[in-house]
Amino acid sequence: MKTPVVDYRRFRFSRLNTPEFSHLKLLAGWLAYFALYFLTENLIPPEKCHLIHIWLDDRIPFCEYFLVFYVGWYVLVFGSLLWSALYDIDKFRQIQIYIMITQALAMAVYILWPSRQDLRPEVFPRENVFTWILGLIYAFDTSTGVFPSLHVAYSLGILSAFLHDRDFSRVGKALIALFVLGVCASVCFVKQHSAADVLGAIPVCLVAEYFVFIRPKRKKASHS
Repeated sequence: MKTPVVDYRRFRFSRLNTPEFSHLKLLAGWLAYFALYFLTENLIPPEKCHLIHIWLDDRIPFCEYFLVFYVGWYVLVFGSLLWSALYDIDKFRQIQIYIMITQALAMAVYILWPSRQDLRPEVFPRENVFTWILGLIYAFDTSTGVFPSLHVAYSLGILSAFLHDRDFSRVGKALIALFVLGVCASVCFVKQHSAADVLGAIPVCLVAEYFVFIRPKRKKASHS
């Protein structure tokens, strides 16, 4: 088993600015995101939101079994940040900064151009544990603030961080890529997002890709 590169048992808030623990300050970005999420969810009424719908949405059937990928996304995000915080601090910074950039851009869109979708089934075609859990998610997470999809943006950012890692195995990269593909599809099959939201995440990711991976490589090349 690999040995963690940082001994978090030694962490104290007084040491947050030390080189050993300063990367943890990036997690503050989540506090800003959740605050803005709460405001946008509660202060922007659905009738003020633009309806998102494209022809592809009508071709994608509801399938509750994709909930496995949709909920697995939480494990992907938490697990990637935890793993990298233990074993690869540079990757932790890359993933977290990528997430913060996509959060900031998406929130700007949610505020300046509010969106919603009306794709959720009024009545589930079947009753099982998957539809029961999905009903809880529907009740907790409103159908507003959907374009672009952060489920997709975070997943692509995590995938990009591992694809850029030359030391990470090809099998590991392939497995993450397949899972991320499942996540991107799941948001449409469980009717949490329009296919347009998935496409809308791509330019957001391209901006994050530039600042997290492309720009640093160009700077490094120019100084070598």
